[in-house]
This record gives sequence, C-alpha cells and structure tokens, in this order.
Amino acid sequence: MAERLRIAGLGLSHDHAWSNLKDVKNCEGAELVAVADADKELLEKAEKELACPTYRSYENLLERRELDAVYIFADNANGVELAELAASHGLHVLLEKPMAATLDGADRVLAAVRQAGVRLMVNWPFAWWPHMQQAVRLVRDGAVGELWQVKYRSAHEGPREIGCSPQFCDWLYDRELNGAGAFMDYCCYGAALARALLGMPSRVFGMSARLRKEDILVDDNGLIVMTYPRAMAVVEGSWTQIGHLTAYTAAFYGSDGVLVAEPGSPGRLRLATAAKPEGDDVDFSELPPTMRNATAHFVHALASGEPFTLLCQDRVARDAQEILEAGLESAHSGSEIALPLPC
Repeated sequence: MAERLRIAGLGLSHDHAWSNLKDVKNCEGAELVAVADADKELLEKAEKELACPTYRSYENLLERRELDAVYIFADNANGVELAELAASHGLHVLLEKPMAATLDGADRVLAAVRQAGVRLMVNWPFAWWPHMQQAVRLVRDGAVGELWQVKYRSAHEGPREIGCSPQFCDWLYDRELNGAGAFMDYCCYGAALARALLGMPSRVFGMSARLRKEDILVDDNGLIVMTYPRAMAVVEGSWTQIGHLTAYTAAFYGSDGVLVAEPGSPGRLRLATAAKPEGDDVDFSELPPTMRNATAHFVHALASGEPFTLLCQDRVARDAQEILEAGLESAHSGSEIALPLPC
C-alpha cells in the first residue's frame, strides 16, 4: 500500500458522494486518483468540484490506475456489482449505506470481500455525529444499565422536496434499484443501530405504505418493530414529515436510565436516572481526528489494522439488511417474521 491511500470513486449518483470525495481530497493520508460514472452530467460536475480524472467505464478506471481502495456511491442494486468488481481487483471498499437493495446483494458483497481478503466499511453518516458516537459509547459502557429498548426515527419531507439531485431521486424512487422507498432509505439507520447494540432480533414486524405522495410508486413511510428475548426496538423512516421535530432522534431505554440523543450542531445528549428523573445534559468531547468523518476513519483503520467502528462494520450492515428484508416481507404479508438464530 502506498504512503497515501490511493482511492477512486465508483458511481456518483448518490448525493453523499460529493462530501465524502471532497474529504478524500482534504485528507493528508489519502489521494483521490479518479472517479467513474456513466452519467455525463455527473462527470462534468466531478471535473469542476473534484478536479480529478474521470472515466465513463468503471473497468477502464480500475485497469488503468494504481489503486488501494474505492468508494462506491451508486444505487443500492448496482453498488453490489461494483463492490464485487473492486474486490476482484484486490481493492478495499467503502460502500455507502445500506449496503445493498436486498439481502442476497449484501451477502454477495460480503462473500466477495472475504474471498478477496480485502476490507469493507459501510458508511452510515450518523456514525460521525459526535453525540451519536458518545451515545453508543455510553450505552455499551452501561450508562443506562441493561438495555431493553432502542428507538430511532429518520424523517424529512422527501428527496425531491429537500433538493436531492435528479440522478439520486431517479433510483431512490425505483423499487428495484433502491430496494423499496423510504423504508429502505431511512429505516436502514435504525436497523443498523439496533443490530449494533442489541444484536439480531428473534422476530420482525414491518409496515410500509405510500401515505402522502401520489407522484411516486414506492412507499413514503415505513416502520419496523424488532423483538428480542429481553428487549425490543422500533425504527421509523419517513419522506413526508414537515419540520424537524423528532427527526433523527435516538432513545435508549435501560434498567437504570434513559439516554436521548437529539440532532443539531453539535447535537444534544440527555440522561435520566432514578436520582435525576428529569435528566441532565451529557457532555461529549471533541472527536478524535480518526473519527471526524468516514475518510479519516477509513484511512486510519487500513493503515493501523484496527477494526472499523462498530456501526460501520460489514457484519452489522449485512445483518441490518436481513432485518430490512424481513420487515418488507412482513409489511407485504401482514405477518410477523421469525428470524433464524444467529450462527
């Protein structure tokens, strides 16, 4: 591996690509070598904003450039093939959440990187929020005692309404390319959070509906309830919420207290206990440089050999995909889905 991690971007249709690829350009330990996409407009934007070579063929980029890793920001379905392609070239992979459009796709990615002996990090943007990092750390350290419930809600007015690019909207509103609608796009966060802190549930119940948007063919709201032997989790995803109240808020309920993580800049953490039932604000310290964004963490973990942070580990993302698929099956059948016991 070179002194600076040589990274290429495969796919630009996911709007999260731009901030992450700019982070590569600003990282001392990394170099953005090139990007590839079939969309001419996206390549022109990359030439202006990223000032790096562009390719319309993923294969040509991989054959002509010396690389160590790739970032994949394609749609959820085609990202699977790109991850398999990168792994076949011996490249480490950063893949944008939720890993795939289906469980089969997630399993294919996991098999490809395992066979190639390369590393995979699945990027969940909320993993880099200082208050979320502290919340996960406190819960794992026992700040609320024995955890018995996790709740998380992701919500906004909708991709078009908040200004997502046409290329991003095209596949978010496509059931095959996304995997669903808001259910896949936004319930995935809570599924990963619950899996990271509680493990795999024994049963899953899902709801999925198009409640408000008449101009799309996929769901605009989703909900998953997960049950465990001694715990439960509830996650929600919405493309129809007006305003910001309750959006991106996480709550962790334990035998000794309740921890609430609220969004904002820099966010807010509150902990309630029997001694202080109204709750106190909890400080969260400045992030270490290796946890400030996906690129800083990815580069550090590859250089040091350290594991990726819990939320971004590939097995967590794969298992979250299984929860999502069970939730969709439940939503379509109206029945609770039992999951197999973890191996």
